[in-house]
Amino acid sequence: MRIDIITLFPEMCEAVMSESIIGRARKKGAIEVNCHQLRDFAFDKHKRVDDTTYGGGMGMLMMAEPIALCYEDICAKTGCRPHFIYMSPKGKILTQARLRELSQLENIAVLCGHYEGVDQRLIDTYIDEEISIGDYVLTGGELPALVFADSLSRLVPGVLSDDSCFSEESHFDGLLEYPQYTKPAVWRGMEVPEVLLSGHHANIERWRHEKALEETLRRRPDMLSELEMSKKDIEYIEGIK
Repeated sequence: MRIDIITLFPEMCEAVMSESIIGRARKKGAIEVNCHQLRDFAFDKHKRVDDTTYGGGMGMLMMAEPIALCYEDICAKTGCRPHFIYMSPKGKILTQARLRELSQLENIAVLCGHYEGVDQRLIDTYIDEEISIGDYVLTGGELPALVFADSLSRLVPGVLSDDSCFSEESHFDGLLEYPQYTKPAVWRGMEVPEVLLSGHHANIERWRHEKALEETLRRRPDMLSELEMSKKDIEYIEGIK
């Protein structure tokens, strides 16, 4: 997968995407990430990419042309039209389900907004999808874009050591993750659940599934309404309510 990030702060994005698991994945070629300086596509000597809004109002608005030129340059380099995402507080909330869908694509471009946003004509013409990471507003789109790129990258084959690294986590199968424990077996008088020490894999898997159901019921009961549960799971949920 190739991810192209259009930003006013490519150094910031590059720094984050060069570290830890994603950085190692990039080095070994499991994923490609390119950070583009939007000002390189400005068309005046001051490298301006924003201007005042028609109709008045506070703040500046990002102009359409530099963004269009940058995206068209990416299209020329990739030989295709990457799925173009604008990180916006008006977008649909990012979910693990949507990430799984997007992880099947080969090329994705991400636009980091700033100021009061982006000229609507650019959005109407070029943007395929607007995505938000939550119902709040940040000073720029870089942090949302990095959250998106990180959460997407880890679903790409070869980025993590094994698929189970993400398939058993919260939200992947519609449930929150079960509690986990490490050594020592007894810490400050509190013991690790006996079933986890038993070595009985079937019992451990059932315990983990039941605990995931409990965690979801306690913390995010809204998620259960969208989950296809077995009769056994339904009976278990009813028994602990």
